[in-house]
Amino acid sequence: MCFHFLNYYFTNEWPSGVLNRASTSDIPPGLSDSSGSDPTISELVAEIKPRYHVAGAKGVFYAREPYMNVDAAHVTRFIGLAAVGNASKQKFIHAISPTPASTMSSTDISTKPPNTTLSPYTFVERPANAHEAEKRSADVANDSQYWRYDVSKRQKVGGGDSARLCFKFVSSDSCPQGDKCHFNHDMDARTQSMRGVCFEFLNKGKCERGEGCNRKHSLQEGRSKECWFCLSSPNVESHLITSVGENCYCALAKGPLVPDHVLILPIEHLPNTLSSPPEFEIELVKLQNSLRAYFKSRKKEVVFFEWVYLKTSHANLQAIPIPSNRASAVKDIFNLAAEKLGFKFMELKSENSLEGRRLLRDQFDGKFSVFYVELPEGTILSHTVEENEKFPVQFGREVLAGLLNMADRADWRNCKLDKEEEIKMVERFKSSFQEYDPNE
Repeated sequence: MCFHFLNYYFTNEWPSGVLNRASTSDIPPGLSDSSGSDPTISELVAEIKPRYHVAGAKGVFYAREPYMNVDAAHVTRFIGLAAVGNASKQKFIHAISPTPASTMSSTDISTKPPNTTLSPYTFVERPANAHEAEKRSADVANDSQYWRYDVSKRQKVGGGDSARLCFKFVSSDSCPQGDKCHFNHDMDARTQSMRGVCFEFLNKGKCERGEGCNRKHSLQEGRSKECWFCLSSPNVESHLITSVGENCYCALAKGPLVPDHVLILPIEHLPNTLSSPPEFEIELVKLQNSLRAYFKSRKKEVVFFEWVYLKTSHANLQAIPIPSNRASAVKDIFNLAAEKLGFKFMELKSENSLEGRRLLRDQFDGKFSVFYVELPEGTILSHTVEENEKFPVQFGREVLAGLLNMADRADWRNCKLDKEEEIKMVERFKSSFQEYDPNE
């Protein structure tokens, strides 16, 4: 029996799967889905998406972390109540005093607490029969290369593998197993991963590495009000934008190293370009090729570089033009700078930019920060930055400032222009780049 009223949903039975993705440290001892749970309730809750769901059949008190709903801005809070007068004196009454949704702004409704998890009800599959469960459990034993953690920590499929995330899919948007993979190919988790959220946090609701982890331990909104680069942000300096496509846009840099110092940025709030969707990558490479042709017509070559810092909120690929007669020195000066910092670049050679970036993306696992630079002749130099390694945030700019004998312009803050000068700079660039702009 159940009934629902506006923002609340009350049921006797618990929803099956509500413990999926919940923090194990908060789950009462011995609590499981084996009794007092109903998959029909799960389906109803996933469809209705109440702000609060209260159930009581299991006879224990449990307040789950808030979870996100599919195709809805608000979160849901599940509360299980203990039996009245229970011997262990667990809570059988719980006070709720929410603000009515009708009086809340869209921003308040979509606010997500730091401990919010993905929905526990997405992609929860059940084997058709015991034989099928046994067969799939045996198959999963061969899938260890797609699982990030020690095999001893894995559950068998019959115990909920389908609610576990596939690390290969979440980290790279593809899994060699395809439909045969017994782990969850969750696009919401993939999106959160691209925004810098820790895989272990997404999968388990917590990360055992704690503060030692470089990834984020809370779900990230699609756009940040405080982000300088989100087009919907009030802080975006829209007068610097030169070209807007379907998935990415170009802007001139604030405090440019040289005139026509360009940034290529994703329209979506993504932390780096290496884990971005395929459609973004195609558009980005098209913009790169357009910039190469534009600068070549002005007897210049262009150097692209990106600092993929795990805690960066919005990606930006920098494009800096240099005189053609300095292009042959770029590789040597980057290698020299690397040597002074005590590391050597990994070198990737390919026939074109799209292939080179594909090789780079294949090597990027999202666990460490990376700096890479695309040289004028097409070679890519990359360096994976270890967890405790000190790496200069402005490394790429500092190296090119040295190449161009502009050491005083290595820090962008020394190169800021007033808004009127920036507007004139953008107008000049847009006028001259127009015939090369793929978005025109």
